[in-house]
Amino acid sequence: MPRSPPVRRAASLAPMSRFETIDVTRLRWFVAVAEQLHFARAAKSLNISRQRLSRTVIELEEELGVRLFVPGAQPTELTEDGRALLARAPELIAAAEVEVVTAEPAETTLRVGFVPGVTVSKWTRIWGERFPGIALEVTPVPQVEQVAALREGRVDMCFVRLPVDRDGLAAIPLYREVAVVVVPKDHPIAVFDAVTAAELAEEKVQTEHALDDAAVTLEMVAAGVGHAIVPHSVARLHARKDLVYRPVSDAPATEIALAWPSAATGPVIEDFIGVVRGRSEHSSRARTIAAPRPGAQGKPSADKGGKKRQPVARKQVKRRGR
Repeated sequence: MPRSPPVRRAASLAPMSRFETIDVTRLRWFVAVAEQLHFARAAKSLNISRQRLSRTVIELEEELGVRLFVPGAQPTELTEDGRALLARAPELIAAAEVEVVTAEPAETTLRVGFVPGVTVSKWTRIWGERFPGIALEVTPVPQVEQVAALREGRVDMCFVRLPVDRDGLAAIPLYREVAVVVVPKDHPIAVFDAVTAAELAEEKVQTEHALDDAAVTLEMVAAGVGHAIVPHSVARLHARKDLVYRPVSDAPATEIALAWPSAATGPVIEDFIGVVRGRSEHSSRARTIAAPRPGAQGKPSADKGGKKRQPVARKQVKRRGR
């Protein structure tokens, strides 16, 4: 081991307060040498160079102001202070680990619910790539409970099917879904590309169905109880070989929206909205006001004839699709 620089001899290592600022990595490396009493073997077990290990031990001796190893001793030998530090090392390391765990902030988790028919895989993938430090927990929510799940705090945000009671909730519509009729594969309607509500007037309809029980509903359709009209995504989710679905051209579309309690709006909520709306990773948090270009200074530009052109408001394009 290289000769340590002169350090002040301490009377004792007894006061525990002297150890509170010891770098835990240095302490771990010291323990490796102290237990094996061999610098080369300890360095190999730590996967570091012998020179780096020796330098670290010297820095620890300087930090404490004592010798931990007998200079020049062969084989390596601990001093009295070195033995005292080795005896207390497990306690010090354990205390340091507890302190680190306590100091770490609780992991942030964004809980997002979704009603039947909504596919969230694209958004969860983008979120994981863009915000790896914030866990995203997605969970299916029955449509009948979509508002209650938000009001009761079971989820922070939820993809809901409109309409909903918006009292205390914020919501942004995302896309519309066409309605489809589901019939058995051998049904006469199966030969058409689309149908109208009038064409279904004489058909037997299964009226007692809910989207949360779509699998049961379609099982009844397959049994010949009657057809069912459901959103396209629900029919696709429960697709079966013995059933077909056709668009109902004049049936009202359903609308999917992202909703959350208005009082909970914050940076994480805004970030998820940005992901869902397709904003780029580097887009500004200013959602409605575009930053002026350098040099523009907010003045209307002039055309070639010298006349000032009036600013043209950007047309907002409503995103359609998923």
